[in-house]
Amino acid sequence: MAASTVVLATRNAAKLRELARILGAGDSGGTQIRLAGLDEFPGAPDVPETGATFEANALIKARAVAGCTGLPAVADDSGLCVDALNGMPGVLSARWAGGHGDDRANLDLVLAQLADVPSSRLGARFVCAAALVVPGTLLAPGGTTPPSPPGTREWVVTGQVEGQLVRAPRGSGGFGYDPIFLPDGFDQTTAEMTAEAKDAISHRGRAFRALTPFITAAGPSAG
Repeated sequence: MAASTVVLATRNAAKLRELARILGAGDSGGTQIRLAGLDEFPGAPDVPETGATFEANALIKARAVAGCTGLPAVADDSGLCVDALNGMPGVLSARWAGGHGDDRANLDLVLAQLADVPSSRLGARFVCAAALVVPGTLLAPGGTTPPSPPGTREWVVTGQVEGQLVRAPRGSGGFGYDPIFLPDGFDQTTAEMTAEAKDAISHRGRAFRALTPFITAAGPSAG
């Protein structure tokens, strides 16, 4: 049976590998899913994350990519919410230091902002919203903005993991704020865990696992 294609709305190879692992570990019900990143679609837009919530940003990106490619699209928005920073960086996690995707600068800024905060107040959580959009009426290339075209189906799920921040980065795995996040009940940061161990407890792992039944159900309608 030929694999159905689902587009993951990212150019981040680590995220693509992560979702592939999670789908591979889940129950696909016999449906073969081929994941494609945005690099396979040169005309696909880089969609600004203009929403006020993780859920809104995930939907904005998934709608745009589904509209551009005509294929089911999965997008996520995730971030670090720090208690002592009133839930920030939150939806600004990827650009907390100003430039989008500068992981080390973002991490260093958070640590600097928490330098004088007692360790007892370093509680934090990773939150992920994952959205799947299966396009209805196909549009001309260039994407679509809400409202979605007739017949479009949409799902949004969330996952989170609670933990504490550490004062200095530990580990070389993962990405983003993984080197300073210590999940509750563990003595390793998420950057020190194996990929499989991290997937089992991570916010993104939980959100993608919750979305997996919808992704596999959408598979037969994909090209």
